[in-house]
Amino acid sequence: MTRPACWCFALLLSLGGATHAHDGDHPPDLRVWKDADGLFEIEGAFVLARDGRVQILKHGGATVWVPLDKLSAADRAWVRDRGEAIRRLNGGTAEAPPEAAAPGSAASNESPNPAWAVFAVFGLAFVAAVVHRTAKGGRGVAVAALLVTGTVSALAVAQDGKPKPAIQAHFEPFKDKLQYRSDDTWFYVGSNGMPDHPMMVGITAWQQQVPIPQAYTGRNAWQIPLVPKLSDRPVSAKKELFRGAIALAVNGVPIFNPIKNDGRTDTFLAGELDEYGGHCGRADDYHYHTAPVHLEKVVGKGNPIGYALDGFPLYGLTDADGKVPNDLDEFNGRTEKGGYRYYSTKKYPYVNGGLRGVVTVRDDQVDPQPRAYSPRPALTPLRGAKITAFERDDAKKTATVRYEQGGKAGSVKYTATAEGYQFEFTEPGGTTTTETYKARDDGKRPPPKKKGGKDDRPPPKNEDAPVPKPASGFTLTSPAFEHKGRMPPEFTGDGDGVSPPLKWSGAPGGTKCYALQLWHKPRADGDEVKSYWVVANIPATVTGLEKNSTGVGTAGYNDKRRTGYDPMNSKGPGPKEYHITLYALSAEPKFGTDWVTRADLLGAIKDITLAETTLSYTYERKAK
Repeated sequence: MTRPACWCFALLLSLGGATHAHDGDHPPDLRVWKDADGLFEIEGAFVLARDGRVQILKHGGATVWVPLDKLSAADRAWVRDRGEAIRRLNGGTAEAPPEAAAPGSAASNESPNPAWAVFAVFGLAFVAAVVHRTAKGGRGVAVAALLVTGTVSALAVAQDGKPKPAIQAHFEPFKDKLQYRSDDTWFYVGSNGMPDHPMMVGITAWQQQVPIPQAYTGRNAWQIPLVPKLSDRPVSAKKELFRGAIALAVNGVPIFNPIKNDGRTDTFLAGELDEYGGHCGRADDYHYHTAPVHLEKVVGKGNPIGYALDGFPLYGLTDADGKVPNDLDEFNGRTEKGGYRYYSTKKYPYVNGGLRGVVTVRDDQVDPQPRAYSPRPALTPLRGAKITAFERDDAKKTATVRYEQGGKAGSVKYTATAEGYQFEFTEPGGTTTTETYKARDDGKRPPPKKKGGKDDRPPPKNEDAPVPKPASGFTLTSPAFEHKGRMPPEFTGDGDGVSPPLKWSGAPGGTKCYALQLWHKPRADGDEVKSYWVVANIPATVTGLEKNSTGVGTAGYNDKRRTGYDPMNSKGPGPKEYHITLYALSAEPKFGTDWVTRADLLGAIKDITLAETTLSYTYERKAK
């Protein structure tokens, strides 16, 4: 055999030995591996444990070495048990060195895939023959290199069995941050949900959430249909999908409905979003609510910046001709030569206004979709705060959110540890406290501690900040019922359904007008709030409302999208608690819309509220 032919033979054999472990579309014994910090996951199969490291065959066929001490305790235990089992099969003893290879892996003693071997032999024979004919011309090595490259490419295609899906190309600009794979139905995207750009800066309505890396990997990865289909019953984001994501940006960050989970609040208009159109949810999960058009600087104009969870692409503000589309449907999309696609807009709905394609919706969100997790309880809103900076040091796994409140600076610094997170809270007054949050084994976030516990952190005390405070003597009552008493039926859906009479007194000096709202939380520990009555701009000279009052102040919209009082019709057994809150304001609130909802009211008055008082009552639906 000639020297070039021998070189080809050696190269082909080495390639065969390195790849034969990938048998079919899925590695054997597929499992999800977690790192010791609980931040990231790798989906793959065990190959080899040696010298304090573990080799893992990833879903796509690539292998990776991971230090054993960097894996979670559960994974380290699994490797030890696996090693013992393999040594017993090979006739070893418990005292054998900690080295083991999975049967059928590249490091095992089993024979390679026969089909691969046959294909390799035929490829080798062809290469050797051509090399022999061309070697005399001095071009043998060059031709051999070309032929080996072509043969290896063909072998790679034969091994994989299918080309990569077209959708993958649109995520590849961020391939260093993402993991992706596909089967016959889905394209899977794994990420930690953390973009490269600064987060949270500019937010003025903040509930003390901070961006924490999420484990959107393995079985918790994002799933996008490979073959999207238009639905006969599309889902509108104006009426549904108020929970969870509706799309995924190509950088692996989810995109949520621009309307938050109360079904009314436009997060952009409410000041809840940062400079990139994102913020954190109550699970400390960062996500966008408006279109991430800044991604066009990376992917290029004319390419998708995301994919809706129905499988249709989301583009930027302009089409292929560089023009702003003016014929979009109610979902912000249209059908073009290449099929249906969504576009971004500067006005609501900003992104896809729902899902035009076939999806499954459960519990008001697309199913399946990943679950976000935070090791700490949800905290309370920090009124009057504005986030001014976000700093992060990925090498140290540390980030800091800086904010201002009442002209003073505060910050939240947090660091990932082996068991969870270490938080350091610096309040505007200078007081610093620390908290350690450990990840729970059940994957659930811890409940808030009882009042007085450190996790039940109220907004920092800052006399200079415009934080609403109850004024001495400012009270709200009703001649029809007592505080914490039962609501008479005539003011509910069981009776005439008219608004109750109200009286108030003791407003603080400087009060220019009042506003009120009637609200109810279906679950005391939940996020959902229902709105039944909204009234703004009640004159400062008014000290009460008569029964069935109309024409006093400006009526806002309740959850039924009607102005005026909505009599409650409680569902389920047992009494439910409702609240009427009255606000004394230092100025008339300014609204950016004529359609004023509870959320609009609260956003407009957060900096002009002098005092507030609440009248609570219970109501139980009559048994039919």
